[in-house]
Amino acid sequence: MRLLHRLNQYQRLYQHIGPTVQSKTVAELAAIFFCSERHTRTLLSQWQQAGWIDWRSQAGRGKRAQITCLKTPEDLRSSCLQKLLNEGDHSAALQLSQLDPRHLNALFAPHLGGQWQANAPTLRIPFYRPLQHLDPQTLSGRAEQHLAHSLHAGLTRYITGVATPQPDLAHHWQILEQGSVWQFFLRSQLYWHNGEPLRVEQLCQLFARLRHTPRGRHSLANVVEISQPYAQCLQFRLDTADYWLAHRLADLSCLLFHPDDPTLGAGPFKLAHVAPELVRLEQHPYYHLQHPYLSAIELWISAQLFDSEPKVSCQYPVSIFPGESSEIARLSPVKRRTSLGFCYLAINLKNRHLSVAQAQKIIALIQHSGLLDNLPIDPSLVKRSQEILPGWPLPAAQTSYQNDVRLPARLALLFHPPVELEWIAEALQALFATEGCQLATQYHPGRLWDNGEHLASVDLLLGDRLIGEAPVATLENWLRQDPLWGEILGDSDLQEQQRRLLAIQQQPCAEQREERLREHFQQLMQQGSITPLFNYQYQVSAPPGVNGVELTAWGWFDFCQAWLPPPIGAA
Repeated sequence: MRLLHRLNQYQRLYQHIGPTVQSKTVAELAAIFFCSERHTRTLLSQWQQAGWIDWRSQAGRGKRAQITCLKTPEDLRSSCLQKLLNEGDHSAALQLSQLDPRHLNALFAPHLGGQWQANAPTLRIPFYRPLQHLDPQTLSGRAEQHLAHSLHAGLTRYITGVATPQPDLAHHWQILEQGSVWQFFLRSQLYWHNGEPLRVEQLCQLFARLRHTPRGRHSLANVVEISQPYAQCLQFRLDTADYWLAHRLADLSCLLFHPDDPTLGAGPFKLAHVAPELVRLEQHPYYHLQHPYLSAIELWISAQLFDSEPKVSCQYPVSIFPGESSEIARLSPVKRRTSLGFCYLAINLKNRHLSVAQAQKIIALIQHSGLLDNLPIDPSLVKRSQEILPGWPLPAAQTSYQNDVRLPARLALLFHPPVELEWIAEALQALFATEGCQLATQYHPGRLWDNGEHLASVDLLLGDRLIGEAPVATLENWLRQDPLWGEILGDSDLQEQQRRLLAIQQQPCAEQREERLREHFQQLMQQGSITPLFNYQYQVSAPPGVNGVELTAWGWFDFCQAWLPPPIGAA
């Protein structure tokens, strides 16, 4: 990058002479720039024309000349950064910003938050870690899942704060034959992000593929036939009635993408630019529902924007930086809520290293030891779990430990991100040591349990469960999709769970489905198979002027609802 090289050369000059007038020969300057005298004269001429320096040369070889630096390197970087952003060269802008990480916050702040570019409202959000490839079939991070729902559409969708699925690509649907046949009537004039018309036969092919993917096969397990009985109609025939189907089709596993590109969708925003340091979303001009107000969303990715190392953590609430550095002090939370998502402890009763009584004792130890209240976690960002969902309380733990119930001499624990689970694992080691039990811990780098092989040999598991806009349906889906259950439940318990889920899905009444599922989770918690530990406190911080910030179940904000006032001085 030539501009970056020029700024490096100018910074070397400024470090040598500062802002004062100095007398230098061309040969002396060439030594500073590590280049020839001829190239040095070219540089000086260009910088003089650009207004970077004042250069007053004298005729004759070896003559000393007067040179003054008119701008600081920081001023030049900031102006060049703004020029690159205005020209739309975002990658070059992010490369330029790495010149001096010590001043990165000050350099970025004026260009983040709500901005107007070429009369188009743009929102720039700082982010602390690289993003996964935005294929909805492989995502695990909540930021990526939120982005996927902005890029992709489904037959149905969830809207913020509403637990029942709403029409998306499907304008409406009808249920026939006591829940065994579902017909989804598609909207007219649907388009992919590349402008191609979205065809019903493409969706038939996509769902046929999804039925065999690791995630989609659980959501579509009851589907035996997908057909097009009428124009703009997609029909699902099931082997068993399933009144969760509209919920399943709004799930991440059933988001629809172009047959040739999993990042090409039909949602409100399209993926315009992907690089390690920048992801840019732009408004989909052919979107079938109400168009968002924002023209573009940019995620600027740099761990240097944050105080600590870029670990996956629940302690990074979404922040929208202000458009002016003078407003940093006014950055404040505009939305806050306790997430229904939770970190949990699962206990393996299948391998018979632990009995039900020992599992119950472990849960009682955790609840009565104060372990969860003494972790190095900001208490404003987590909340100790009292229930698995609102109205689904945790069973009361025994008030006294039974002396005749002893823990095994050795147990093994597996945990995955976020980093808070590592702290819990360390605290559990100390707690179990007081009971004469040596706890060996092992880290699993993925955000999900990929398969059952690494679960079968451990006794305890610390995991993280996101809960979407439809909490009850999310928990039902968790029981179906997560390989965790097949490895921690005994064969008879697993068969009983599958029987119950099959009976629940055939119940047309939503209230009865919820009640029966609540009873099942109550039994799992009572026997010690699973217990939530703490919930996240999600918050979104934004400066004055960024409006319509609506916190979602993912802990982000709805990109389709946010808006910016017109720029100051606009007619």
